Amino acid sequence: MNRDESIKFAEQYIENLILFFGINVAVSSTCEEDVIEVSVPSTEYNKILIGRNGDTLRAMQTLVSTTLRNKDADLTKVSLDIADYKKKHSDMIARRAEKWIADVRKTGDSKVLQLNAAERRVVHRVASEYSDIRTFSEGEGRDRHIIIAQQSS
Repeated sequence: MNRDESIKFAEQYIENLILFFGINVAVSSTCEEDVIEVSVPSTEYNKILIGRNGDTLRAMQTLVSTTLRNKDADLTKVSLDIADYKKKHSDMIARRAEKWIADVRKTGDSKVLQLNAAERRVVHRVASEYSDIRTFSEGEGRDRHIIIAQQSS
């Protein structure tokens, strides 16, 4: 399955999956840096589709990604966003990261945070704007965490 077919497949897969819930919406998709970005517009069923802390959204994302891998598609990484949930969550994490960084700068104490991979990436990105702050991740699997610390002189 080539790139264009992979993108179209992911879009159709999500549409069909959502249709299973009885929700008929037009899904859109793009491709950024070899990641298929699938966007589902807001409906009255957002809570069901997103799930608690985005669990249902991530499960659907994993389903389509795994199916693409099983079909030997050229593109297999998928980022699904429903009603801009991920964007809003990312913006919220970025605002929190600014506060965490301010605390580290003020107190000099490092901050250890249990965040998922996407949230850690946001914190790393925000922290990269500060020359006196460094971030790094430690641990494996569910025990992986991020550390925000002052840059050593």
